[in-house]
Amino acid sequence: MLSKPDWVELIPHAGTMCLLDRVLAWNASTLHAVAESHAEGANPLRGAHGLHAVHLAEYAAQATAVHGALRARAQGEAAMRPGMLVSLRDAVLEVEYVDPAGGPLDVHVECLYADAAGSQYAYRVEQGGRPLGSGRVAVIHGAA
Repeated sequence: MLSKPDWVELIPHAGTMCLLDRVLAWNASTLHAVAESHAEGANPLRGAHGLHAVHLAEYAAQATAVHGALRARAQGEAAMRPGMLVSLRDAVLEVEYVDPAGGPLDVHVECLYADAAGSQYAYRVEQGGRPLGSGRVAVIHGAA
């Protein structure tokens, strides 16, 4: 398990916009992170009715950033190249809003493809074993 201080400086997300709390497991192709920020009033993505499920894609995108940064570090790279989310595909939302009292979110990402130009990941987000959302995200990387 990796707590936030183990990886937070590897990604561009900061402050309340850094949505993930812990990495429970990761390897060369997958990462499982946990987030509790969906229940916090200071979450910048929350609206009057709470956290809309469409924002689960941002949780997944952040998990891909953490995964890419951990992979880069494991390969001896000083830093991961900056990336930009450019595509969200096959998104499925099982709920409209995330239950703030339903417990932490489990964010699972799987790297389907990655090279120096970008990456594509499949994701799923669950709460207490219940599927909330899934899909694919694509990221392109800028110049080194």
